[in-house]
Amino acid sequence: MSMLNAMRQKSAIAERAGVADGEAVRDPVSDEAANPRQDTESTGSALLGTVLTRENLQRAWKRVKANKGAAGVDGLDIEQAARHLVTAWPTIRDQLRRGTYRPSPVRRVTIPKPGGGERELGIPTVTDRLI
Repeated sequence: MSMLNAMRQKSAIAERAGVADGEAVRDPVSDEAANPRQDTESTGSALLGTVLTRENLQRAWKRVKANKGAAGVDGLDIEQAARHLVTAWPTIRDQLRRGTYRPSPVRRVTIPKPGGGERELGIPTVTDRLI
């Protein structure tokens, strides 16, 4: 059989599923991309609402307090931060809901390594640890 006859026997389109001109065929519509199950904006708001519930914040506060961490750049230890949050929390909560909250810079300290030398450690503020 000549090469010309052999070429005529091949179909013009590859007969394998999912192949087009040597590349994978795109699905015309993806269920996840085209039809999300829920509105992403309301999902984010609902998640944030759940995170900011009193019960969740109380659990988070217990964990922060149990870790007995040092003060951050604001200089407030756990007890001082607790007193500060009594008045500042409504403002912080509103900033979180609006997406305008910005964490404070992290305090950098160096701690000695067991084998000699030092390593840097970042200490966030107590409020940022709570959030």
